Amino acid sequence: MKENMKTRSFFPGPMAALLLGSAIAFPAIAQQSAPPKSASPQASAQQPAGASASSNTEHEGFWGKVNPFARKKWVNKRLDPMKDRLNELDEVNAKNAHDIQDVDGRAQAGIHQAQSAADKANQTAMAAADQAKQANGTAQQAADHVNNLNGTVNGLDQYRPVTELDVVFHGPQPVLSAEARKQLDDLAAGLNGQQGYILDIEGHSPFAGAAGIQSASRLNEAVKRYLVTEHQIPVYRMHAVALGNAQAAAAGDATSKPVKVKSVHVRLMENSLAAQGAAPPHSASSLTGAERP
Repeated sequence: MKENMKTRSFFPGPMAALLLGSAIAFPAIAQQSAPPKSASPQASAQQPAGASASSNTEHEGFWGKVNPFARKKWVNKRLDPMKDRLNELDEVNAKNAHDIQDVDGRAQAGIHQAQSAADKANQTAMAAADQAKQANGTAQQAADHVNNLNGTVNGLDQYRPVTELDVVFHGPQPVLSAEARKQLDDLAAGLNGQQGYILDIEGHSPFAGAAGIQSASRLNEAVKRYLVTEHQIPVYRMHAVALGNAQAAAAGDATSKPVKVKSVHVRLMENSLAAQGAAPPHSASSLTGAERP
């Protein structure tokens, strides 16, 4: 009896297997045969549009609001607002870029214009500085020239003695002796090509009064005539005076010595400013008897 019960529990009979399969298959068949739940036409008509949209949204699945199996029209409907916003942002960005480029261009133009103005101003300042420098140099040259002219004018009447000689006359007539001519020849030889000199000629005679002055004047004319005709000394370089028997006192001597012979005193005077660049006339040492031929 116990053995039969064990056999029945581990190996069920055909009836038990049939009952078990029916119990499992019946719910599945019932689920397949049952029509899908749908709202009645009246209920669908009475249901608001918002409720339908929310119902559709609730059944979109675990993918969220975007169903991977949604239609293209449904996707475009949700993407169009975003596209419009993106297009608007692109337009704003393009406008901002254009404005930035415009501002940058105007800024660059202003900088270039300012740089050009600064360069021109710098060039003008440099040109003005050069002109001022040249004007300063010209003014300095003019000042130096004026100073030189003042020095020249002040020194035009300043002569210094170079040499002196006495030409002695013998006899009643104003005739030059051989020795007198030799003295004048030596004097004139040192004056060839020279500038800035004068010959100071003083005629002396032992006669008193008008006779002495006339005699001294004839002696001066004899000396001047010889220098002009024989050595071409210009007349304007010879300044003569007839003193007669009067004689100027020597330096430091208040008394004048009496004139005993007829003579002409010739003094060579040189103006150093007028004689610049030319060799000075012969000094007294060059007229000594040791250097005469």
